[in-house]
Amino acid sequence: MANEDERPREDMSIVVVGHVDHGKSTIIGRLLADTGSLPQGKLESVKERCRRNSRPFEYAFLLDALKDEQNQGITIDAARCFFKTHLRNYMILDAPGHTEFLKNMVTGASRAEAALLVIDAWEGIMDNSKRHGFLLSMLGIRQIAVLVNKMDLIDYDERKYEEIKREYQAFLRQIGVNATAFIPVSGRQGDNIIAPSACMTWYQGDTVLELLDRFTKDKMPADKPFRMPVQDIYKFTAFGDQRRIIAGTVETGQLAAGDAVVFYPSRKRSVVKRLESFGDHPRHMIAPGEAAGFTLREQIYIRRGEIAVKEGQEPPAIANSLRVNLFWLGNRPMVPDREYFLKLGTARVKARLHRIERVLDAVRLDSSEKDIIETRDVAECILLLSQEIACDLAGDNLSTGRFVIVDDYEISGGGIILETLRDSSQWIMKQPLGTQYSFDKADQDLVWHSGQVSYANRCQLLQQKGLVIWFTGLSGAGKSTIAAAVEKKLTGMNRLVYRLDGDNVRSGLNSDLGFTKADRDENIRRLAEVANLFKDAAIITLVAAISPYAAMRSFARETIGFHDFIEVYVKADVEECIRRDPKGFYARALQGDINGFTGVADPYEEPQNPDIVIDTMQLSIEEATDMVLDYLIDQDLLNPCVS
Repeated sequence: MANEDERPREDMSIVVVGHVDHGKSTIIGRLLADTGSLPQGKLESVKERCRRNSRPFEYAFLLDALKDEQNQGITIDAARCFFKTHLRNYMILDAPGHTEFLKNMVTGASRAEAALLVIDAWEGIMDNSKRHGFLLSMLGIRQIAVLVNKMDLIDYDERKYEEIKREYQAFLRQIGVNATAFIPVSGRQGDNIIAPSACMTWYQGDTVLELLDRFTKDKMPADKPFRMPVQDIYKFTAFGDQRRIIAGTVETGQLAAGDAVVFYPSRKRSVVKRLESFGDHPRHMIAPGEAAGFTLREQIYIRRGEIAVKEGQEPPAIANSLRVNLFWLGNRPMVPDREYFLKLGTARVKARLHRIERVLDAVRLDSSEKDIIETRDVAECILLLSQEIACDLAGDNLSTGRFVIVDDYEISGGGIILETLRDSSQWIMKQPLGTQYSFDKADQDLVWHSGQVSYANRCQLLQQKGLVIWFTGLSGAGKSTIAAAVEKKLTGMNRLVYRLDGDNVRSGLNSDLGFTKADRDENIRRLAEVANLFKDAAIITLVAAISPYAAMRSFARETIGFHDFIEVYVKADVEECIRRDPKGFYARALQGDINGFTGVADPYEEPQNPDIVIDTMQLSIEEATDMVLDYLIDQDLLNPCVS
């Protein structure tokens, strides 16, 4: 018979939230210390450090590892720590409570299955206490226990505790949440943390530790639809290994070898050939929470951001517009004419606030009509996306039904999807990313004017879809030569094609640009925008440009659309390119006549996951051209039938 430590154990994530200084970190520190979960000698070393610095010891110091946090006495980022009981392994997320760090809580709480919400018995219920409760409800966390902390500061007054309990219970009911439990505690003194308090004999409920083990674990039933956002595609070439492993983390459902799988939004299908694993231990099933990988019997082209779904199960919705409940945390308001990024699963698309239906005050719970969404507002609104994504309604599958909004590289909001829509409005990009110029007021008010001929009309007329094939590589690697050969082949197949060569474009459209980092970025920005217009005209567009910087190639992919952009890395090492030197640029650069030439005095950032790699040191021009054509045919990108 296996002993207790050998039995399978459940894993559970718990988030701890609350207003600044209400004692979250102290409670977590107590849990770690009193359950013996700290590394050997850790408690003693922290106490000794406090003694040497003439500071009173705080259990929060066990958690607040950052120097900044020690100095300010506030938790800046979501800290993660681990401990176990006889029933489970716990991961505790300490989510920030200070208003300026509230945005970090969206990330900290996003994976939690239950929450401990801490309220200071001395200070009482604060606005952030209510905001946190509202945000937890929006994130779909229904198991919420309220810990009324610092009971020692009010002499363990039962009456005060009951007042706080009644007031906060009433607030939670207004937002549709029933608290799992209220517990009076003292993190500093350890009352009701892992053992009943001798100072509060009037309380007969669970301790915090007992309550954690009573939280219900979501078992994720096997018949729940399979969802795995694609994190990456790993390609192998060494020792004849030709595998392409689809990798990601399973959100819901299960998948086995032999199952038919569909990827959304592309709707491409295949069958799982094998579940991949490290070592020699074959896997037969992948389940929720597992980082997983699998290969396919028939290779299909898919990208990061798609969602893998088992065929025959309820599919996700595909939409380019969403009606959402959104909690805004940004320092500046969310406004209709600004561009943001929406992140859902592994997908990342541009988003714009299309319409605000109502704004709710998360503290007073009254609604109003506004033209903007201000910091700490909760809004029901419509978001317009630059391209279609796959998702679920939050009520159907929370894992793929909630999202975050990124503004200037920071998480500034988050929410849940209420309804998916198809919007025919044109995507408006007022000031493209990477522009080096400022415009006057009249220019800023320019918007995209839609005509009476749609993209679908053009596709039907030309019997093809718009597509951008982006050839990148060192000067002399063979980009222009291969692009010209592909152009000729596609034209012979009755496809309308146009080639944008980097050198040709610099003779006209980009003749005002030099070769500084800013000018090179602007060169690629303009190429991407022009290629996007050609794509919108349903033209197959070939771009041949060194495009040395990964960030601008990513910008081009995002501008054009992930499903319409094919990155071709034309590969040759710099020594071979110097030997070829068809335009004499390398010789001039090595003599010092050209400053900052790529491959000599400026770096070329190799693509990490290109769609096609063409090694021109190994392949002929004809072989390279066929490689591109085969890819287009295999991925069904030349199909004249346009949906």
